[in-house]
Amino acid sequence: MTTRMTRTLGTSAALAVIVLAVVVIFGSLSTRARTNDTDAAMVFGTPRAVITEDDYAGPPVVGDTVTFLPNVADLKPGNRTHDVRIDILAQEIEIAPGVRYQAWTFGGTVPGPVVHVREGDRINFVMRNRTHEKVSVTSPTAGNAPFLVQAAASSLQRAVPVEQPMHHSIDFHAATVAADDKWQPIMPGQSISFEWVANYPGVYMYHCGVPPVLQHVAMGQYGIVIVSPREGYPTDNLPMRRYAVVQSEFYLKPGETEDDLWQFDFEAAVNKTPSHVVFNGHALALNDTPLEAKEGDRVRLYFHNVGPNDQASTHVIGAIFDRVWYEGNLRNEMRGMQTALIGSSNGAVLEFIVPEEGRYVLVDHEFADVQKGAVGQIVAVSKHGTKTVPDTGPMKH
Repeated sequence: MTTRMTRTLGTSAALAVIVLAVVVIFGSLSTRARTNDTDAAMVFGTPRAVITEDDYAGPPVVGDTVTFLPNVADLKPGNRTHDVRIDILAQEIEIAPGVRYQAWTFGGTVPGPVVHVREGDRINFVMRNRTHEKVSVTSPTAGNAPFLVQAAASSLQRAVPVEQPMHHSIDFHAATVAADDKWQPIMPGQSISFEWVANYPGVYMYHCGVPPVLQHVAMGQYGIVIVSPREGYPTDNLPMRRYAVVQSEFYLKPGETEDDLWQFDFEAAVNKTPSHVVFNGHALALNDTPLEAKEGDRVRLYFHNVGPNDQASTHVIGAIFDRVWYEGNLRNEMRGMQTALIGSSNGAVLEFIVPEEGRYVLVDHEFADVQKGAVGQIVAVSKHGTKTVPDTGPMKH
């Protein structure tokens, strides 16, 4: 090799090292800038919570982006402040055919309302403990929450208001606040109000935080908050069906007679042996009313496993998750997943493409949970919205 060639190679290598260094430095600076921009947009520190005694008797749920599962409200462009109310009610409900119990609820259903906001939005929240009074949610009530009309139209849980006075609280996983302030328990007849800012995008649960938390969650006190990324998801502009799905466990045992209500089984809860594992609060929720799509659509599931004990191996029979944003955060993206492993209190945004007309089945691939109710149907019609192949009815697993 000549001296000239050696010098040329040496120069090229040096230039390559310099270029690589520049790329690394500017890439690092760019990432740091994006991180700093995100951090700068976050809001920490809010006024102290206020607890009052009042006789409020209005709608138990208020908020124009507060919906009943599996519905997800559309958001207006930009950031805003949301006024949200979710009161605590006691209701007798059904979670499977012939299985009724007295539930502790947020808003009168199990799970409670879906709250949809955008990263950076502020939430002014108020909640009254109304467990000492009978509050109906089966008739539409004046108010601006889509939840009220949607819940009234659903007949599966067949809620009956009851009185079951008890102290309760709420813990929003989507909020970054002092827990000993905002999550204070309130007694029947008391209200708590506070505000928080949605600093992180994701699919989060909220639940009662009164000990034993295991019991309060298993009795039905939970729901979800969807915080959409400020810039949206990269697939937002594609043909899309959006649904919220919550998986949860129930620990119930039959009453002394066939006519008695089922009772909470604390021993079963401690031993992690649920009697039922269901989607959206009822074993038939996604079977009697399947999720709908068209051939070629993307289906986005804002999925959350509230537990309270076990993980979910979330799978759609006949599809592959094209994109998964674990916890709903853009930075946690995975692709081509057959099953998403979602722990208790974890969420994810799951997207798959409907390949053709027909039925697809949402299951917890831990099939013991399917036997306990964790199965739901997704029915796809043709691109033109018509059925061109025979519908064989719900698939069994």
